[in-house]
Amino acid sequence: MVEDTAAAQRSGLRRALSGRQVGMIAIGGAIGTGLFLGSGLAISIAGPAVIIAYAVAAFAALALAYALAEMVVVHPEAGGFGAVIREYLGGLPGFISRWMYWAAQVVNIGSEVIAAGLYLQFWYPQLPLWVPVVGFSVLMLAINLAAVRFFGEFEYWFAMIKVVTIVVFVGLGIVYILFGLPGQAPAGVGALTEHGGFLPNGLGAVWLALTVVTFSYLGTEAVSMTAAESRDPSRDVPRAARSTVLRLALFYVMGMLVVVSILPWNEVSSSEDVTQSPFVRLFSMVGIPAAAGIMNFVVLTAALSAMNTNLYLTARMTHSLALDGYAPKWFAGVSANGVPRRALVLSAAGLALAAALAVFTEESAFPLLIGLALFAALLVWLMIFGSHLVFRRRRAAEGLEPSPVQLPGAPVTTVLAMLFVAAVLLTTPFTEQFNTAWKAGVPFLVMLSVAYCVINRKQRA
Repeated sequence: MVEDTAAAQRSGLRRALSGRQVGMIAIGGAIGTGLFLGSGLAISIAGPAVIIAYAVAAFAALALAYALAEMVVVHPEAGGFGAVIREYLGGLPGFISRWMYWAAQVVNIGSEVIAAGLYLQFWYPQLPLWVPVVGFSVLMLAINLAAVRFFGEFEYWFAMIKVVTIVVFVGLGIVYILFGLPGQAPAGVGALTEHGGFLPNGLGAVWLALTVVTFSYLGTEAVSMTAAESRDPSRDVPRAARSTVLRLALFYVMGMLVVVSILPWNEVSSSEDVTQSPFVRLFSMVGIPAAAGIMNFVVLTAALSAMNTNLYLTARMTHSLALDGYAPKWFAGVSANGVPRRALVLSAAGLALAAALAVFTEESAFPLLIGLALFAALLVWLMIFGSHLVFRRRRAAEGLEPSPVQLPGAPVTTVLAMLFVAAVLLTTPFTEQFNTAWKAGVPFLVMLSVAYCVINRKQRA
């Protein structure tokens, strides 16, 4: 508890987030618009067997959540997993992991705010895109500039909209499959095998789909970033980590099971058009009036929720880098209510750049940034698992008590999860959607390595 207090005093952050807020922040970061719209892409690759891909990726995400919780309970510091990586893998990995993650999240924020603007145009097609982009950016920055307790409450209810929608969708789908709907006979599960079989494109397609599917679970690591502002990190962070991944697995696996059981997999659109969403099609079958309009509201709040949480993450990441001397000290400052407002300035600049690239270079530069986001996130996952191996070994060597939270089956579980993530990363060049990952990720990795050497040399001089 003394170390915990000292870390809190050093960071200047306030322990104001409740357990329910910590849990919903993690959900908010992990579930964007991908489940509602982008899930069709994974289905088009693997067919009904996409269920297997979501289940397999869930195990890796669950291992990551447990590994992080095990370490963060002992080190509830500003910077979350970045501080842990620095502690157990060294300064260079700690520097690279945080700046790479910052870049990945800034890209995500930029894409989400553009998506939110496009969703608003669903109702107001004549509205210039820059108007909602600027408006939503200012709104989300204002929420993040407020006290962290206010941010947590706002995000709790924003994320709740997504959760309720998914639960209703899965519930209606199961009723339709088993009992039918008014005027419609039970759908059954025939669609799982009627259109080319359960594995229409073979096992290789399931593996390729894992790249897209794993992207859906990125954000699981977000819960570690709340440790420095949680009222009771030793209780709230492990609980939120476990519940987040279990909810994600349930939502994704059950959601996909409903979709491919009701709709022929080869008819499920991978379009970003809200009216083509599997959710809209099912809600329309049920007879819900204005299903497309309701779903548009849901995906709009989903985009804003993900944007809101990712702004929180990038600000805390910049703040922790400044505390360690890897970003200008100016960014380490916090406001009177404990918010790293200066760090938000840098995130706002990144948001503006990413949004501009998304609008003006959609066919050239922005796909590179999306590839960079995936490369960075998977590399961070590998570093987290590597830190966990060292964490376990060091505590055993020094005769320290095990963490109150432990990853079952470790270190074997840790190594298997690492191999899985590495294999997914190596597969990205073979997928059309993420073949830019290495093209953008490796040069950025080299650039950060050089920057670290320069900063380190200056600090020693």
